[in-house]
Amino acid sequence: MHKYLLSTLALAFTLTTGSAVAQGKMKNKSDDEKTKTKDGEMTTKTKVADDGKTKVKGKSEDGAKIKATTKPREGKDMKDMTMTTGNGVMVGGAMMTPDKDIVDNAVNSTDHTTLVAAVKAAGLVETLKGTGPFTVFAPTNAAFDKLPAGTVNTLVMPENKQKLTTILTYHVVPGRLLAADLKDGQTLTTVEGEALTVHRNGNMVMIHDAKGGMANVTIADVVSKNGVTHVVDTVLMPTK
Repeated sequence: MHKYLLSTLALAFTLTTGSAVAQGKMKNKSDDEKTKTKDGEMTTKTKVADDGKTKVKGKSEDGAKIKATTKPREGKDMKDMTMTTGNGVMVGGAMMTPDKDIVDNAVNSTDHTTLVAAVKAAGLVETLKGTGPFTVFAPTNAAFDKLPAGTVNTLVMPENKQKLTTILTYHVVPGRLLAADLKDGQTLTTVEGEALTVHRNGNMVMIHDAKGGMANVTIADVVSKNGVTHVVDTVLMPTK
């Protein structure tokens, strides 16, 4: 079943980015927006809407079924696309599902290996696996790469555990805040104690830190059983 899920999601991504290439035989049903693909034991039907939203339904010979939907973020390049299914959100090549906690979801994302390593070094794993709920703004590996050279290696040293903990807890807000709950000008008090400020421009959400930096939310509403994660493209920095 896992390979069928990967096959279906890969097909959805390909179609959303405009490619007409697919494995196996492809048959146009009524127009260029509807296709039916036979790939091994999986039969997949795909429909692409005018706004770029793609719906995929797949069924294997043993009766297993899968559904997936892709929708490009409004006003953003396709690289910032959010992929969702009824059971979760695709982040860093893995499906983040609401039956797992924040940490168990994050460890599967190839885009968050630096964050996961930092959480472990700070001793925050058990905290973020707790009942919460928490809202986490999760910087990607690329976000950490924006920091001055050597910063991450220095922060994960045992003697800098307190500083690392301060930075990481500045990315965590008590409660479960979905994107729809984040209002322009809203102030969020973090677990670290200092505030973050929300700025909105339509559907785009930006988070301003205490030092004047800003992070864009690139993937929102990654729901876990103990909270919600919003992927951000910049590490937020407290004043401490």
